[in-house]
Amino acid sequence: MKKLLFFSFLLISFVSVSFAQWKPAGDRIKTKWADEINIAEVLPEYPRPIMVRDDWKNLNGLWDYAITEVGKPGIPTSFDGQILVPFAVESSLSGVGKTVGAKRELWYRRTFSVPQAWKEKKLLLHFGAVDWRTDVWVNDVKVGSHTGGFTPFSFDITTAMNRKGDNKLVVKVWDPTDDGYQPRGKQVNRPEGIWYTPVTGIWQTVWLEPVAGHYITNLRITPDIDRNQLSVKVLTDKIDASDLLEVNVFDGTRLVATGKSVNGETVDIAMPADMKLWSPSSPFLYTLKVALKNGGKIVDEVDSYAAMRKFSTGRDANGIVRLELNNAPLFQFGPLDGLLDQGWWPDGLYTAPADEALLYDIQKTKDFGYNMIRKHIKVEPARWYTHCDRLGIIVWQDMPSGDRGPEWQNRRYFDGTENKRSAESEACYRKEWKEIMDCLYSYPCIGTWVPFNEAWGQFKTPEIAEWTKRYDPTRLVNPASGGNHYTCGDMLDLHNYPAPDMYLYDGQRANVLGEYGGIGWVVKDHIWEPNRNWGYVQFNSSEDVTNEYIKYANQLYDLIARGFSAAVYTQTTDVEVEVNGLMTYDRKVIKLDGKKLKAINGKLVDSLNQ
Repeated sequence: MKKLLFFSFLLISFVSVSFAQWKPAGDRIKTKWADEINIAEVLPEYPRPIMVRDDWKNLNGLWDYAITEVGKPGIPTSFDGQILVPFAVESSLSGVGKTVGAKRELWYRRTFSVPQAWKEKKLLLHFGAVDWRTDVWVNDVKVGSHTGGFTPFSFDITTAMNRKGDNKLVVKVWDPTDDGYQPRGKQVNRPEGIWYTPVTGIWQTVWLEPVAGHYITNLRITPDIDRNQLSVKVLTDKIDASDLLEVNVFDGTRLVATGKSVNGETVDIAMPADMKLWSPSSPFLYTLKVALKNGGKIVDEVDSYAAMRKFSTGRDANGIVRLELNNAPLFQFGPLDGLLDQGWWPDGLYTAPADEALLYDIQKTKDFGYNMIRKHIKVEPARWYTHCDRLGIIVWQDMPSGDRGPEWQNRRYFDGTENKRSAESEACYRKEWKEIMDCLYSYPCIGTWVPFNEAWGQFKTPEIAEWTKRYDPTRLVNPASGGNHYTCGDMLDLHNYPAPDMYLYDGQRANVLGEYGGIGWVVKDHIWEPNRNWGYVQFNSSEDVTNEYIKYANQLYDLIARGFSAAVYTQTTDVEVEVNGLMTYDRKVIKLDGKKLKAINGKLVDSLNQ
């Protein structure tokens, strides 16, 4: 008992010292969740809800860090201090608040131990996302490398780890931000205007997972409501002809369907005739239990979920091409969770300070009467998409922009000179776009892929749009949001600020307003900087902003009859010096009248079903 009390005292002392060493960097505004950070339990939620195993270990928390000259050989022998993972080194919540840039590298170091119960298992080391090029060592053994700032990756570290005692984990990251061609979104080395603070290094959860010697690596879930069929492609670390794959589908606790296949074949499941469909008004999710069997025994099993839904286009009674959900027209209307919001946080930058915070923006979107979010030039952690699945929010998923673009022509079909990327840049784009689609494929909420935005990094548009559609025919493709326009993909997407406008029309595709709005209001004590704030138009009160929003909404309503099938309002929150949000950057003030907002949004969402 005395030993237990002694070790408890040591643990409490260590945590207390760590708290004393860590504090948010800088003095900018923060969300309420920043005050609730517990460094012993940073983002403790299971990070991959689409494929769940019971055993795992979270490696978030305080790590050692160092910033060194790029290319300097060897692992640093000394470190600069501690950083709170998974917050980017530039963020306040990292406790560091330093920039890195293309001429330096960021190093991380920590130790971890492995539970005895895992001693007979393989061990996977998972990273939710690291921006941008990552090299990883375990006990001075290099276990892998990865490029890409927005997608998860894993390494099998079994051969490098110690089963007993501590293991040393070292991570090196290089990120050129806007000095490189890689997808980066709104990050720049010199933030101003619509460009924001860089995000370098680990910015999503790092975690360990024990698996069997033969295990499930991924699920590719495809609903087909026209055939009453759910298909599940179960991917494994290797294909063994003697393996059996089994998928059971549950409505709550009730088994409603099952399917089996040999390894390497898709499991096709006949769904009940009275299957429940997913929609914003009724976001029903089936529970899946997926098992890998061999010799009659379960080798590996995971829990997942699925929804029966269909995204498509069709002509209405007037011959106008409309966006459809489950074979019925639905006006998709939501805030641009990206161009002027992009999932940024004043304290964590790319990383929400808590899962509750991550959920908060989505729930507010729902509460305000929207049914769609355009996730603009950023990819969120897996839990964000699960929240959208559960709440019934349709997602338009952008490819994060990068490199340079050609001239921008937004009011006519493109007749200029296309951008020619280098071979390395083009290969990088194709690799990362495929990885984004792969990791997000099974989330029901995603209805549209958006490969390009406003000509930024745009190249070979018809080819990229065709490939995107061919790779995932279950979703719609918005080939070029805002221009440069080509007659490809499923929709023509216009941008117009501040008021909505239809200056082009395509009779063969759906017509959408991918961006409009941007009504600004500087709310004192809730701004990023005191003097550089801007909006497309600016007002000085909630009443004035609300009235302007309603004016634009009524204009949009008239344009729906003329052909618009979706619209995206800019934006969910203020971001840095942009004050165009429905909420302030710190999420402490809702700028518009919520009841009036919900009422007018409901009129728009229901416009095609009256």
